Amino acid sequence: MLFNSLEYLFFLPIVFAIYWLLRNHLKLQNLFVVLASYVFYGWWDWRFLILIAFTSLCSYASGLLIQKSQITNDQSPIANLWLVANIVLNLGILAVFKYYDFFVSEFGALFGVSTESLLLRIILPVGISFYTFQALSYSIDVYRGNIKPTKDIVAFFAFISFFPQLVAGPIERATNLLPQFLQKRTFSYEQGVDGMRQILWGLFKKIVVADNCAMYVDQVWATYDTHSGSTLLLAAILFTFQIYGDFSGYSDIAIGTAKLFGIKLMRNFNNPYFSRDIAEFWRRWHISLTTWFRDYVYIPLGGSRPNVVCGVRCTVEGKKKLIVVRNVMIVFLICGLWHGANWTYLVWGLYNVLLFLPLILLGKSKRYKDAPLVWKQFPQMLLTFVLVTIGWIIFRAPSVTDAWDVVCNICSSTLWSAPYILPMQEMLFMATGILVMIGVEWLQRNEAHGLVLNRMTIRVLRYVIYIVLITMILWKGDSGDAFIYFQF
Repeated sequence: MLFNSLEYLFFLPIVFAIYWLLRNHLKLQNLFVVLASYVFYGWWDWRFLILIAFTSLCSYASGLLIQKSQITNDQSPIANLWLVANIVLNLGILAVFKYYDFFVSEFGALFGVSTESLLLRIILPVGISFYTFQALSYSIDVYRGNIKPTKDIVAFFAFISFFPQLVAGPIERATNLLPQFLQKRTFSYEQGVDGMRQILWGLFKKIVVADNCAMYVDQVWATYDTHSGSTLLLAAILFTFQIYGDFSGYSDIAIGTAKLFGIKLMRNFNNPYFSRDIAEFWRRWHISLTTWFRDYVYIPLGGSRPNVVCGVRCTVEGKKKLIVVRNVMIVFLICGLWHGANWTYLVWGLYNVLLFLPLILLGKSKRYKDAPLVWKQFPQMLLTFVLVTIGWIIFRAPSVTDAWDVVCNICSSTLWSAPYILPMQEMLFMATGILVMIGVEWLQRNEAHGLVLNRMTIRVLRYVIYIVLITMILWKGDSGDAFIYFQF
């Protein structure tokens, strides 16, 4: 079920009403969350429910088994075994559904043998990468002692399957989300209003910005080899706004919807296109995923303090830097692979490694960590935006060769020719949507989302803003396109 679909327009108020009617019965309320979430997820294909239920059950059991093994011995090898078993099982399922056919095909192409009979050709379950990582983090946190395993299986299933963030995040931690299902929730009018505003802002970014940019981007990419460098550059810039409007729009809708149910989800985007270097970009883009890799991959590998790795002290400065390079490369390559089974995602990950490493090695990766955003730093923001846009060309391309061709064509003499444009009305609407999104988020850059309107805001102005956004959504909001990150 899509957030921007007619079905969801009926689904949400019905679920909201029943949910709060059960406010005095926590277990029934949680059970209803699971049922509603399974209806939401099973709307695409009911067979997907078997997989998410199996993943949830295995991770729930692993938490209890890990704790039981650690009661008598904190360093119990049995606890290690249960953790590894759950990790291997979950990643194995993910690998089969997401990567098996790709690697089998590539292996056959490499050695010139037919692998047609070995291909499974199975449908990729929507959101499998998201809920798999969420389930894995629970087992790891239990093993580390960051959270105690729950015996409430209904609350745990609600934690894994909570429908607003089920298929495209944010990837929540059990330390934040699970306790909220273990305690009574109360409805807050202020929180509900703020949630509705965030939903509206997310719908604007998805429907007005992302879906309208997609019309141009998809047309150009379908026949990219026939277009000029200027057209390809414009398509690359519009895709940069498309993927942001699409993914951050989903996150806004998910977080806003959760507020309606008294649930607080973590922030997933923090104005990434105002970043002043690539390190800051990755602190602001898809925050739930980047922090997941930081906590469960980068730090265990030694992080940025690689003087101790696997118990061996590294005393040579050059060796330390090599270990940092290794850690960063592993994280970004895995991050690229997480996005899909295609060489373009791995190359995109490597591209980000090349941008990120100089900052790490020069000790400048955190120079903008707490620094406020100011207009004087616009040149740094523009440079970072350009570098990110080049990365999105690799990300969007069907193959590495296609990506290289597009970049070469952009750098050719045809860059100075007139670009292909859609009808003027559509181009103006698209440009207006982008300018509104960027302008509002710049003005609200210190707020949690673009429509944080305090009580000091004049009521008439608030309603004017709502009417303008809703009008733009209804005017050009008939595409019903799926969200880009559903494929991941």
